[in-house]
Amino acid sequence: MAKLSPLMAAPLVIVAGFTVLAFVGLQRENPNELPSTLEGRAAPAVEVTPLGDKKPFKDSDLRGEGVKLVNFWASWCAPCRVEHPNLEKLTQQGITIYGVNYKDKPGNALKFLNDLGDPYAAIGADEAGRMALNWGVYGVPETYVIDGNGQILLRFAGPITERAMQNQILPAIEKAR
Repeated sequence: MAKLSPLMAAPLVIVAGFTVLAFVGLQRENPNELPSTLEGRAAPAVEVTPLGDKKPFKDSDLRGEGVKLVNFWASWCAPCRVEHPNLEKLTQQGITIYGVNYKDKPGNALKFLNDLGDPYAAIGADEAGRMALNWGVYGVPETYVIDGNGQILLRFAGPITERAMQNQILPAIEKAR
């Protein structure tokens, strides 16, 4: 019987590895859902700079009474425009939302808010993306539901559509209450 050289065995090992990874990935309940190691843990530090004359927020704003959302967004992000009316609906329902403007030009961000409305109780800029990195943000928009103890209950990646609001965001808010 001929002996298999290491060079010839490498492709077989690689294919077998990818097969195992694919099988494990398909076993997840929702393969489109991105995992978050922060759920159930304290929210990381708030590291924002002022955006125009808007009131920035800080760590202490994430603790205390009530449920809060932290929403990472940018003016150049088309899905952020899609979710914006739903953020305004949440604000009208009495939900406090803090905004983090991600890697954006201040003038563009302020124009976005001026044109579409400002649903944020307070907002700050994350020009270098440092806060987003610490929070585990994959891309914008991304929203975190925070309870009164400053714990992250839900990380929602993508635009908050009406369906997402009903199926994920509002149930997480109710759980936090």
